[in-house]
Amino acid sequence: MADALGPMEPVSPVDRRVLRRQMLADDVYEAIKTMLMDHVIRPGARISIDGLAREFQVSSTPVREALARLESEGLAVKEPLKGYRATPLLTLEEFDDLYRFRLLLEPWAARRAAELISSSGREQLRSELANAVEPTSIDYAGYKSLTAHDNRFHSLIASLSGSEQVRLAFERTHCHLHIFRLHYNRDIGPEVLTEHRMLVEAITSGDPAGAEAAMTRHIENSMTLRLRRIYE
Repeated sequence: MADALGPMEPVSPVDRRVLRRQMLADDVYEAIKTMLMDHVIRPGARISIDGLAREFQVSSTPVREALARLESEGLAVKEPLKGYRATPLLTLEEFDDLYRFRLLLEPWAARRAAELISSSGREQLRSELANAVEPTSIDYAGYKSLTAHDNRFHSLIASLSGSEQVRLAFERTHCHLHIFRLHYNRDIGPEVLTEHRMLVEAITSGDPAGAEAAMTRHIENSMTLRLRRIYE
């Protein structure tokens, strides 16, 4: 087999060190992210770099790198001279503002995606939907795949609208993380995927009005039926 494929290019010691370092940094990032999503680190709580380094038995460097990534996602905030804190949960006002923004942006994006849909776009949407996995448990570990799918799915529709500014505006909200952090213990996976299937059907069939209506219903259901009651 080795002869058929040709000689394998050796991996240098430097490349191995870089690879191990990246794997370590990614593991620490995922571990801290899980703690934030599951409220092991409470919303608004101070995050101890030294404490996490001791817990994970690593140096402070991968912890700092992980927190910088989490800050860019809106899950941690760095305070001058104080270090990092977990981002507080969305207030009711912030929640309503986020959903008003989504209702302005995403139904239009779904309509445009249906108007512009190509064979490649149909294949991408169907592939993303086919790869979606229902939650296996009520914690973040169980919802992690659905959270990632939700982000990819909505980003893909924004991209298929043909507007780079719309895609960037959606991605900057990191709304999928903030939303799942609010209701990480709610069994909403099947509902979300059913609504995603309806969106894919409307967009891939080139039905702009149906796609816009399906996205509007999807966002309104998320807002009023699944989430807003948390604040009541």
